[in-house]
Amino acid sequence: MQNKARLELADYEAENLARLQRAFARKWEFIFMQAEAQVKIDRKKDKTERKILDSQERAFWDVHRPVPGCVNTTEMDIRKCRRLKNPQKVKKSVYGVTEESQSQSPVHVPSQPIRKTTKEDIRKQITFLNAQIDRHRLKMSKVAESLIAYTEQYVEYDPLVTPAEPSNPWISDDIALWDIEMSKEPSQHRVKRWGFSFDEILKDQVGRDQFLRFLESEFSSENLRFWLAVQDLKEQPLQDVAKRVEEIWQEFLAPGAPSAINLDSHSYEITSQNVKDGGRYTFEDAQEHIYKLMKSDSYARFLRSNAYQDLLLARKKPESEQGRRTSLEKFTRSVSCADTPLSRGSW
Repeated sequence: MQNKARLELADYEAENLARLQRAFARKWEFIFMQAEAQVKIDRKKDKTERKILDSQERAFWDVHRPVPGCVNTTEMDIRKCRRLKNPQKVKKSVYGVTEESQSQSPVHVPSQPIRKTTKEDIRKQITFLNAQIDRHRLKMSKVAESLIAYTEQYVEYDPLVTPAEPSNPWISDDIALWDIEMSKEPSQHRVKRWGFSFDEILKDQVGRDQFLRFLESEFSSENLRFWLAVQDLKEQPLQDVAKRVEEIWQEFLAPGAPSAINLDSHSYEITSQNVKDGGRYTFEDAQEHIYKLMKSDSYARFLRSNAYQDLLLARKKPESEQGRRTSLEKFTRSVSCADTPLSRGSW
């Protein structure tokens, strides 16, 4: 379309153009007119702006439609291609080519003499493959499914997506939130969140209280009390840390402790050594062991218990009772209105 030498098409570009002309033969005149209109618009732009746009367009097509025989960087990592073609150790730049060939384009990989593979190369390759086998990997599809499931689970608790229920009394006339706080009864919305994970019930003060009551009924409340005591220890002033460490040790871990917890021998030995030089994280191993024990055993039984199920249904009963009272009030009012003198005089 242009006669200038710098805009002449290469052989492969001419072939692609001919192929497009055959594919769009019926619409080629329209495409040609659009191209001419775009060229007229480009001519009105500043010279510097035209150069920038031209270089950007060339860079785009060099990346997405490279010259035949070159590596397509959108489909293959050039560094992997380099390693396959040259197994020798070479000093690479940021583009994955040798320092001697940095003046060349990174997509043009120079040919290197192939040397024989040695035993040392095999050993290194085996070591590398063993390390890759032990490496923990996650498929992107599994990660996406996990994120979607997490988002769908917590979407009703996100006030930016789902309006809070009950609404904020400071921005609305509904005072139901204050009534719930005064009653000190957890809402069904709040209780439902405790079942998402063990961390959710530990973050909620009311949830911890309910969980502690359940553990007391099973005579295992010392586990949660120990976990809470260790959490409180991490927030103590430095001058009180040593004293608090000794109190926790005497209450939960010392021989003959009044609230002894069940620890494995390994965690107990580490903790007993840490107590000699007490600090904020003296009971870290013991706390982690108790956390896993409660999460796998006590928490699962709490979710299946009648106490938790009753809390889930506790908020439904008042609403249904209120609905019945409302219906009864409407019926009473209708009867009272029918017995008024005005209504009797109409007969």
